[in-house]
Amino acid sequence: MTLLVTGCGGGAQEGEDKAAKGGGGADSGKPAAKALTAAELQKLVVAQGDVKDHEIKEPGKDDVSEPGALSVAKAECEPVAQVLSALPVGKPAASVQRLVVRESAAAKKGLPSMAELAGMTEKEVEEATIDSLDITKTMTSLWSYDAEGAGQALATLRETGKKCADGFPMTIDGEKQQVTKVIEEKLSVGEDAVAWTVLTKQDGTMGSTKVAVFRQGTTLAGFSSFNIAAVTRGQAFQQPTVVIEAQAAKLG
Repeated sequence: MTLLVTGCGGGAQEGEDKAAKGGGGADSGKPAAKALTAAELQKLVVAQGDVKDHEIKEPGKDDVSEPGALSVAKAECEPVAQVLSALPVGKPAASVQRLVVRESAAAKKGLPSMAELAGMTEKEVEEATIDSLDITKTMTSLWSYDAEGAGQALATLRETGKKCADGFPMTIDGEKQQVTKVIEEKLSVGEDAVAWTVLTKQDGTMGSTKVAVFRQGTTLAGFSSFNIAAVTRGQAFQQPTVVIEAQAAKLG
């Protein structure tokens, strides 16, 4: 499977047309598609061993946010804020999440010993500290919807990403932040997909999160990914393509 992620501008009518088709409906003459159950999603979500050099585990309570913990100043921008925060759009019938973590070789080593630090310059200490934070965390979510809910949710995300490209204020878990830019990317995976780089500012600190959502049948797979070291250095980092590919393979 080849996953294509590139920068993108403007609309994609073909994708928009596909996004509205989440399953059978009255117009298709087919029975409405059924959402997968929570038990089915548990078997389909990525698991430990599915992605080389990545740790995959169930998120702890401090890793996830409750829907009620999110508020958005512009109501029309809430769908983007939801998937940025690893929350679903709309009301899925079932959901499951996994936290996928990849540590660089430097991060696995951790901080140098006190003896090593004593022989370093201030700049070297700073670099070593940032290297220890070179960890990419990706919250991976599966949300299953009845009938055409998945396609409708994805179409809403695509439209909202365009409307809210210039940003909006939001609060999550009591922390205020400003989304400064929603930059569209092209993601070729599943039956349809949307992807962005979401730039944020909180207490004067700039941040960057990679967000992607694709549809397979009645299920949406969502990914919200960040790397503290890359953000600290002001470096770009990529969508977690190997994680997305592994999840797409399991969904078929």
